[in-house]
Amino acid sequence: MAVPRTMIILSFVVIISLLTSSIWLALEAMSFQEDLEELFPKNTVTEAQLQEDGRWAWEIDLLFDTCDSRLDDWEWPDSLSEQDDVFLYPGELRCDWEHQGPGDGASVVIYNRGNTTIDLLLEIIGGSVIFKNEDSDNLLLNGLEGGDSEIIEISLTEDITEKDITITATHVEFQSTSTINLDVHLFKGPTERQVHITDGNNIEVHYKLWNADTDEMLDEGDLPVTGGDDSRYIKGFGWAAIGLDIEEDRGWIQDTGTTHTVLLPPPIAYGNSDGHELQDTWLRFEVKIDRAAL
Repeated sequence: MAVPRTMIILSFVVIISLLTSSIWLALEAMSFQEDLEELFPKNTVTEAQLQEDGRWAWEIDLLFDTCDSRLDDWEWPDSLSEQDDVFLYPGELRCDWEHQGPGDGASVVIYNRGNTTIDLLLEIIGGSVIFKNEDSDNLLLNGLEGGDSEIIEISLTEDITEKDITITATHVEFQSTSTINLDVHLFKGPTERQVHITDGNNIEVHYKLWNADTDEMLDEGDLPVTGGDDSRYIKGFGWAAIGLDIEEDRGWIQDTGTTHTVLLPPPIAYGNSDGHELQDTWLRFEVKIDRAAL
């Protein structure tokens, strides 16, 4: 049976399109790699300068108090604040994220536990989640100084019931060997909300604060807060509000706000407040959104 000429032409067009797309993607990847090499010349830092006690000097965390050992190869410390170690955690983490629909968000934290400034390539593997400000699944984090931390908003792009993703942080000069992983298990909560708090949103919250090691309640109250960076409070507090959810009336008619429970290590709590009574304390916050700005 003869194949219609139009079918042959269409097949040829499809093949050419696929080849063109493949070549374009390859060229884009090469261009991205060249841009990296131009931005970050090689041989400017050694592996030894980027490691502490045999580990790469950065850690990656999700703010939710839902994390544990990524590969079950270490046990959660009995006392987080009494660890005799440079690092906040004994190893890589996996965390749960209960979402309330497309557009929901969360906060990812990168900690530089070493003394050397680092440049990292961050990537989200698995789809459905992006770095909010970049509108992309990859991000360049430049010039994170020793002892500093950076908090980054991620956002869910589609409605999913359950999914696993991995967020990686890799040094730009040692891309084949320096990857630190964070596994995130996403699952849909029982009630979807229409409004998801993002960076810069002004809201009112009710909070409870505990010492994460002793479970001693330290404080409770109501505060206005801006999602993301809020200079009125410790670094992690504003970022704990990212991804809180509420219905379209924004709490002015009905109480529909969701709650986050987050774990804040000293670097994003009172760790930089010399002499503060909570300087070395790991904090657990329960934060509930009561109202959002109309």
